[in-house]
Amino acid sequence: MLYVIGFVFFVGSLQKGHYRFQFTQFAWTHMALYLIVVQAHFIMNNIFEGMIWFFLPVSLVITNDIFAYVCGITFGRTQLIEISPKKTVEGFLGAWVCTIILGFGLTNLLMRSKYFICPVNDLGANIFTGLECEPNPVFIPQHYSLPIMPLPTTVPASTSWWPASLPTSLTISPMQFHILAMSTFASLIAPFGGFFASGLKRTFNIKDFGDSIPGHGGMTDRMDCQFIMGFFAFMYYQSFIAVYKSSVGGVIEMAITGLSAEEQAEVVRGLAKHLVNQGVVGGRVTEWLGENLVVGGGAAAAAAAGAVGGG
Repeated sequence: MLYVIGFVFFVGSLQKGHYRFQFTQFAWTHMALYLIVVQAHFIMNNIFEGMIWFFLPVSLVITNDIFAYVCGITFGRTQLIEISPKKTVEGFLGAWVCTIILGFGLTNLLMRSKYFICPVNDLGANIFTGLECEPNPVFIPQHYSLPIMPLPTTVPASTSWWPASLPTSLTISPMQFHILAMSTFASLIAPFGGFFASGLKRTFNIKDFGDSIPGHGGMTDRMDCQFIMGFFAFMYYQSFIAVYKSSVGGVIEMAITGLSAEEQAEVVRGLAKHLVNQGVVGGRVTEWLGENLVVGGGAAAAAAAGAVGGG
C-alpha cells in the first residue's frame, strides 16, 4: 500500500524538463529495493526456518571466494571473464571442488546441533537457551543400497590391505545430497553476482562501493554474491526441503467455515468409513452415523446415510 501511495506521488510530481532525471532516480530506487530489500527479505526467511539455512549459504560463498583466489594464484593460467581480468578458469573450477568438500563437512557438523536445524518460533531464543524440535527428515540419516561391484579375482600378494568386497550399503542424511546442489550454485552461479557488481563499478569508474573494510571496500562489496545465494537458498528450501503439515485445528476450522452442513456430514461419514477400513474403530460407528447423522432430512442425505451404513 505504501508503494502504491509513493507511486502516485511520483507520477504527480513529474515536471516537464526533468523527466529524464526523475525516471533515472525512479529506476535507481527500484534497483536498490530489488537488490537489497527484496533479497534481504528472503535471507531473513531463511533464518526463521533454521540458522543452518542462513549460515550454510553464507559460508559456501565465503569458502568459494577464498579458494577461487588460492587456486587462481596457484594454478591460474586462463582468463575466465573479461570484466574481471584476475578471475581464472582454473581458480573457478578448483574453488568448485573445494567448496563441495568443505560444504559436505560443514553440513555434517551443523546438523548435530538443534540450534542450527530447528525453526525459530521464539524471537528470544539464542544459543544459550537452545531450541527443541522434531528434525526435518533431510537431517535424519537414511540407509541406501549400493550396486554390487565385483572386485578383480587376482590380487597381488603384496596388497594385503585390499578389501575382500566393496560396501553394499551407505548410511547418510539426505541433506548431504542437497549440499551438493547448493555448493554447485555457490560456485558456478553466485560468483556472477560479483561479476555484475564489477561491471557496475566500472561503468561509474569507482573501485569499491564503500571503504568500511580496509582493502576490501564496504559491506556492499562483500554482499554482491550473498544476495543471489540467499534467494536461491530460499527457493531451494521451499521447493525441495520444506515440510508442510496441516494441523487438526486448521482442518476443522476449514471444514466449518468452508463447507455446508450437508458437506460436513459427508466428510464425517467418509472419515468414519476410512477408519473402519483401517481397523481403528468398529463397524457399529458407521451404523450409528447412518441412523443418526441425517442433515436436512432430504432424500439425498437419507440415501447417503443408508449407503454408508450398508458399507
